[in-house]
Amino acid sequence: MTKDELYQKIKSIMVNEFEVEEDKVLPDAKLVDDMDLDSIDFIDLVVKTKDFIPVKIDPEIFRTVRTMQDVVDTLYPYTQQ
Repeated sequence: MTKDELYQKIKSIMVNEFEVEEDKVLPDAKLVDDMDLDSIDFIDLVVKTKDFIPVKIDPEIFRTVRTMQDVVDTLYPYTQQ
């Protein structure tokens, strides 16, 4: 999976599951400030990625994640395992 494919999958989750307006889901969009996500949403996001990320992901990895691009960059290595 490429980073762009991962981005599109995560964007789909943001729009369909978290009801974020599609035009707000940009690489530099801040998850908390621009998309109104909270810590529970971060855990939910990890759960929702299980369909396309084959390994267990510790939600703690999201402590340093601030933007959509951070999500992609953080999760991408897990797609390569």
